[in-house]
Amino acid sequence: MIVIADGGSTKTNWCLINEAGRKIHFNTEGYNPYFSSTEYIVGSLKKSLPDHLEADKLTEVYYYGAGCSTDSKRKIVEEAMAQVFVNAQINIGHDLLASCRAVLGDQPGFAAILGTGTNSCLYDGKDISLNIDSLGYFLGDEGSGCFIGKRILSDYMKGYMPKGLRESFYDNFALTNEDIFDNIYNKPLPNRFCAGFSKFLYDYKDSYEDYTFSTVEYAFTAFFENLVIHYPNYKDFSLNCVGSVGYSFRDILSIVADRYEMGVGKIIRSPIDDLVEYHMAHSKSLIK
Repeated sequence: MIVIADGGSTKTNWCLINEAGRKIHFNTEGYNPYFSSTEYIVGSLKKSLPDHLEADKLTEVYYYGAGCSTDSKRKIVEEAMAQVFVNAQINIGHDLLASCRAVLGDQPGFAAILGTGTNSCLYDGKDISLNIDSLGYFLGDEGSGCFIGKRILSDYMKGYMPKGLRESFYDNFALTNEDIFDNIYNKPLPNRFCAGFSKFLYDYKDSYEDYTFSTVEYAFTAFFENLVIHYPNYKDFSLNCVGSVGYSFRDILSIVADRYEMGVGKIIRSPIDDLVEYHMAHSKSLIK
């Protein structure tokens, strides 16, 4: 039995393929090694894995995760997986590679992640050939849920948010400025905290179209200005994207892409289904 996982900073999507070839999907929280230790991942997995999953019977684990871009960060996740899936060969790769394989398969092109965080690259049909670092939620991650969430929080705290939306925000979250500062500066996973408010905006987008458009358009324009246009010959590629933010606001993303003369290709919420198909079509280990 093998299991394939796509792990973001907020959520991990898993697919178990059993001996009969049946696919069984389940979810756990996300594990970004910049924020989660080996011990934390082990504890979370032991609590979150389905009761019917016989972890000791797995033979291969393919885990693609946010933050798994260096040997030291991959090791944090690899050691956790080895403690949970004790008899499996553990393969750890970056979530950006999972996105490339999901939206492009074996074809070269441009791929991006617009979820809790942001990432992007050129892909040669097998591996990532060029990646401009988005620098994470503190210095960059333009276009991400966290980037949008920070703008929403700023507008709420400064009183710039439309009055009715501001009242709905308080009704939903009952957060004071002090609460927000505490979550951002003193509590763990501030990126996840900020990113959660992008869903609030999506839920109210039909009632506050102008505010939603200006907020999200600002984020996607920053994504293009700070990342996309710095790739060589970017206009020669279509924009292929994975992630809840890119998918939920794909109409605005398409408008911004058109402004930069970049066509739009495949935009999906999660790569897991396409990633599983990719693995099933390839017989050997694919993660380096």
